Amino acid sequence: MSKILDLMEKRAKAWQAAKDFLNTKSKDGMLSAEDAETYDRMETDVVSMGKEVARLKRQEDLDRELALATSNPIVEKPQAPIDDDAPSGLASKQYAKAFWKVMRSKNPSHEVLNALTIGTDTEGGYLVPDEFEHTLVKALEENNIFRQLANVITTASGDKKIPVVASHGSASWLEEGASVPESNEVFGQVSIGAFKLGTMIKISDELLNDSAFNIESYIAEEFGRRVGTKEEEAFFIGDGTGKPTGIFDAASNAEVSVTANSATAITFDEAMDLYYSLRSPYRKKAVFVMNEATVKAFRKLKDGNGQYLWQPSLTAETPDTILNRPIYTSSYIPALAAGIKGIGFGDLSYYWVADRQGRSFHRLNELFAVNGQVGFMSTQRVDGKLVLPEAFKILQMKTA
Repeated sequence: MSKILDLMEKRAKAWQAAKDFLNTKSKDGMLSAEDAETYDRMETDVVSMGKEVARLKRQEDLDRELALATSNPIVEKPQAPIDDDAPSGLASKQYAKAFWKVMRSKNPSHEVLNALTIGTDTEGGYLVPDEFEHTLVKALEENNIFRQLANVITTASGDKKIPVVASHGSASWLEEGASVPESNEVFGQVSIGAFKLGTMIKISDELLNDSAFNIESYIAEEFGRRVGTKEEEAFFIGDGTGKPTGIFDAASNAEVSVTANSATAITFDEAMDLYYSLRSPYRKKAVFVMNEATVKAFRKLKDGNGQYLWQPSLTAETPDTILNRPIYTSSYIPALAAGIKGIGFGDLSYYWVADRQGRSFHRLNELFAVNGQVGFMSTQRVDGKLVLPEAFKILQMKTA
């Protein structure tokens, strides 16, 4: 942690030096070619240190996870009374033990297969044990920033209807003795379904037969990386056809509240217009989302007092900020270009991610046998949708 904090402090000092250089060398808002090149190098160093901080955080989280005990010590006495409150079904230790035996073994015993009958899916795979389900969800959160910001729910099956307020009631001034008029909330419904997302993970026979190989950690890491990045792409720019509706897609009904006067640059006034286009109740928990390359445009913007809008984080778990609101970046949000929707600002807890209960794995013994590998087909069902469009605003670039 000390290395991370030291690097963050170094990054903050480097950014201050870059700002001072820009203030010193800028004449009428312009830099010479040589000074512009120097400033770009300084800014690149700031960005590189930010990436290194993120990498060290991920490494620290992984080290912490791998340091956890892989089994529990025996603490009960022999012939201890049976615990009637012990987990059952997919949450039972018996099911989890049988599940991983099937994942490791090409020819599991009948007893093992019988123990898995409660978790057999329609495609010949097995639903993952509850404890491993939580591990997979955590892996998704680490690889998908959207899950950290959205409202994640779990559904049992089928479409879920979410009631939302379409319009609000109001109060009225009254004459003495006059009756109070009715003013009711008008409710609508948003339907969230479940789209299928899958991946194929291949593991060599040698690794599977190595008792020291932690198959759970490897599958969780690969599942989180592959599925998490695909989810993030859909939650931002998905078109709703066979995948979730992204928050930047027109079908989300999020309002384009600001259109920039340039196709490739933004101004301080446009940033402020975007900020104040969001109603104050939603600004309390609002965040900026944009491509990492877009942050560069914000780094040069100043307010009326000459203070930069972008401020680097000084603590390990806190993101950088713009106008004192956190910034989150994703490579799936388009960079600034003519006509694109490139910057979003809003409360993403009004974007609902619906996980269908029960992710499944299917071991494929023969498909990759010629290469000395075993395939593990993993599937899940998920949907995402902005349930309250007024909670999120978008800045769109000028069309060339």
